[in-house]
Amino acid sequence: MKLRKTVVAALLAACCAGAPATAAPQPQVLHTFLSTSETGLDPAVASDIATLSLLENLFDPLLRYDYLARPLKLRENTLTAMPAVSADGLTYTFKIRPGIFFTPDPAFKGKKREMTAADYVYSFTRLYDPALKSPWLFLFEGKIAGDTELKKNFSYAKGIPGLRALDRYTLQIRLSAPDNNFLLYLTTPASGVVAREVVDAYPGQVGNHPVGTGPFMIGEWKRSDRIVLLANPDSTAVFKGTPGDNPQDQAIAAALNGKRLPLLDRVEVKIAEEFQGRMLGFLSGEYDYIEQVPESMTDMVIDNARLKESLVERGMELTRFPVLQTYYMWMNTEDPVIGGYTKEKVALRRAISLSYNGAEDIALLKKGFAIRAESPLPPNVLGYDPAYRSPVAYNPVLANALLDRFGYGKRDPDGFRRQPNGRDTAPLTLTMHSEATVGGRLRDELWRKNLTAIGLRTVFRSDKKTEIIKASRLGKVQMFESNWIADFPDGDNFYQLLYGPNSGRANYARFNLPAYNQRYEQARKLADSPERQRLYREMNQLIHAYNPWVPLTHPISADIRHPWLKNYKRHPVEFTTWRYLQLDLALRERLGRIAR
Repeated sequence: MKLRKTVVAALLAACCAGAPATAAPQPQVLHTFLSTSETGLDPAVASDIATLSLLENLFDPLLRYDYLARPLKLRENTLTAMPAVSADGLTYTFKIRPGIFFTPDPAFKGKKREMTAADYVYSFTRLYDPALKSPWLFLFEGKIAGDTELKKNFSYAKGIPGLRALDRYTLQIRLSAPDNNFLLYLTTPASGVVAREVVDAYPGQVGNHPVGTGPFMIGEWKRSDRIVLLANPDSTAVFKGTPGDNPQDQAIAAALNGKRLPLLDRVEVKIAEEFQGRMLGFLSGEYDYIEQVPESMTDMVIDNARLKESLVERGMELTRFPVLQTYYMWMNTEDPVIGGYTKEKVALRRAISLSYNGAEDIALLKKGFAIRAESPLPPNVLGYDPAYRSPVAYNPVLANALLDRFGYGKRDPDGFRRQPNGRDTAPLTLTMHSEATVGGRLRDELWRKNLTAIGLRTVFRSDKKTEIIKASRLGKVQMFESNWIADFPDGDNFYQLLYGPNSGRANYARFNLPAYNQRYEQARKLADSPERQRLYREMNQLIHAYNPWVPLTHPISADIRHPWLKNYKRHPVEFTTWRYLQLDLALRERLGRIAR
């Protein structure tokens, strides 16, 4: 009780006490972390969450999401208003807001560089550049009118007929067919605007020289260690929010509406790959908030599904957030050991899927903060079917029987299965990559237990996630647990992960099944509807039949913030909320002294 009274007194003092009239205002510095290392800061190329979190603060897409609106609502970003759309749904006209400038860079030769419609034309065209192998090309390829020729014979000079700057501040995009999700694509970091002068000034190195028009700009950058973002002094973004009935949302709107963004002066970001370091850093006040408490660290802060009383007494607040995210273990369908579409290879992947003990995963590793993934789609994404149930459930007995039936019945002296087709001396060894973290090691032990139970020997190779992803795109990884967070809240964003033409990009499983591809191509032309739901169910059945994935879980994020962090509200799609945040510096100083 003594600590509680002390903290309450500090809270009251912070609310009532004013700074001396002569005191200079302290800078607003947010302290946060990313859980994995960043890669190059190039919007056209980056696809990992850590890098995307930085990119959405450095570069400006045409549109952003309303911070407070639920259901989700789009809002103009670098535009004067939402775009005009033709009656046939093919032509979009965007009016760029004058007076938006790129942050300074030697590429501009000392001149202040205004962003124009032509810069968006260049930025979108750049996604087609075959030298970049952009993982985001799927968003636009085959959709912008006339882009087929550019895909065949790329040239910046040739351009795309359906992508034009009508004048300095007017951008027009014509589609080859209506696309219900097209405006959602224009919120992604990949659609952020870049300047051609910068790309030309640093050939092949533009990811090391991020120059955008976003709310922040790079201040310091020590790779894989520390990144400092500084408020862009030329930012012209002004907050507009649409709160619902939630009093906390209404309070945020009252505090922010009409204010220029960002409110922070700096964001100091550390790379914190180890779970324990993140938690201890947060509890000591080194970080202002923590999202998605690592499952192995849950017991440090949560007791009986509630925030521990000692943390409540310190003013901390726990929120549960259903992330638009799917965890899955993918298997390389081009791998000589585990890949292919013959009966014995499909049976091997099916047995691996049947071996996964989801209940144990959720209870012991996720600490109850997850639900079983029945399909690629998490709840609250358009196309999600709450009634759908996977026909592939945990069943090691059936998995063993399946392997016996399809040629994997022979075993070595240690009890592990051999290759099929009568090759008595040929061992069967699976290789699963994993992250070199505490969490990665825990996942390894779960899979080792699951796979050993069905007689499959598995070797685990640990590495940094960024290195594993690079190797995955080249087809050099056999199995790996990954996850996907919605770039936009529609089922297409998840089902494209198994679309054949996306092999080597987001389709790490390199799954290329004509029956799946055909249904995906049909579904992406449809709005959310019963017909699209039917196609999604059929695609689910093909996934469960051929097993390029083992769908694992959809996380329920446990998020905790310190009481001095203001205006915080987790967004379902955007990775960070930094541009909206503010700090009660006096309260942080007082509570920091108490904690020490």
